[in-house]
Amino acid sequence: MSAPLFSSSLLGSFPGLVPMAQDLVRSTAEERWSAFGYSFADPWFLVAIPLALFLMWRGSEARRVAAARVPTIGVPSQSGGAASTSGGTLAWMATAVRMLSVALVLIGLSRPLQGKISTSQESEGIDIALLLDRSSSMDQRERAGGPRRFDIVRDVVADFAERRMTDSENARDNVALFGFAAYTDLLVPFTLDSDALKGVLDVTDIETEQVLDGTAIGGALATAVKVLMGSDADSRVAVLLTDGEETVHMMEPLTAAKAAVEGKVRVYTVFAGPRVMMTRTLFGDVRRTRANVGDLPKIAEMTGGRFFHAESKEELEDAYAAIEELERTPRTEERFAERYDLYPFLLGPALLLYLLSWILSATMGRRLP
Repeated sequence: MSAPLFSSSLLGSFPGLVPMAQDLVRSTAEERWSAFGYSFADPWFLVAIPLALFLMWRGSEARRVAAARVPTIGVPSQSGGAASTSGGTLAWMATAVRMLSVALVLIGLSRPLQGKISTSQESEGIDIALLLDRSSSMDQRERAGGPRRFDIVRDVVADFAERRMTDSENARDNVALFGFAAYTDLLVPFTLDSDALKGVLDVTDIETEQVLDGTAIGGALATAVKVLMGSDADSRVAVLLTDGEETVHMMEPLTAAKAAVEGKVRVYTVFAGPRVMMTRTLFGDVRRTRANVGDLPKIAEMTGGRFFHAESKEELEDAYAAIEELERTPRTEERFAERYDLYPFLLGPALLLYLLSWILSATMGRRLP
């Protein structure tokens, strides 16, 4: 945003100029250059200021040297010296005033502008439903003494939610939190209060009761889609995180995905677990098998989302960062410009200064041979 030109110096010193400036016809000139709070429509005239001042100074020096070479007759040394000093000082002042007037003229020709540009931003916030697996398998640790998988996931999800709910450009998104195991709970309804959501996440933990344990991916997604269907947001997104396949068949995951498609809900799925599982056979042998991610890739594909496999905290952070980049909050921006030309307030003083310099040169500052 451009700062008002000369607002603190020129117009601030002469309050009467403010209403006069408001009465001027609004300038149609466009800002082509600005620096230090000053804006100009034709800034190339500013380049001529140093050259013009240099040429005027050289011309003044040339006249002074020429005058010094002309001998004076009949002037007493003492009084003549005083008169010469006084005349030289006034001549120098005349030159300085003339140089200032030329500088003001060139600044005026550069079309200085006063005014402001205001920006209005509107955002179509996204409603995001975060689905977090709370089954007992999330209690596993990658290594002995390390953090639980659930603790890692909880921290990453909390950071993601906070970023979406506290956008620096005021494009904040409503976020809801669902926890699921055998059943799904709406832990936090859609809100912009990031502190409230983080507070609930801090006290949320895995399901410890065996009768409530399990992984009902289809039921969790169906519940989130139903809640999102009641949203009037233009963009509705669900981010489902789990570390296992469907074990509680209340509703098949692909059936819930079809409901998401009908409700125009885009679903991102994240599998938080190792890519290779170590299993022991009945004979005691250890077998390496690829992790079964179930229908997660298909759910993402059907709804226009994306599937992520995150084996470590770094990969999990990368997955949510990618989701954040894909789901950019739409913004519209309008700019309103109101400017006034200030050159009339420069050309007038420039003319007066030039007239003053001419008077000084023709009278008291005149050098006599």
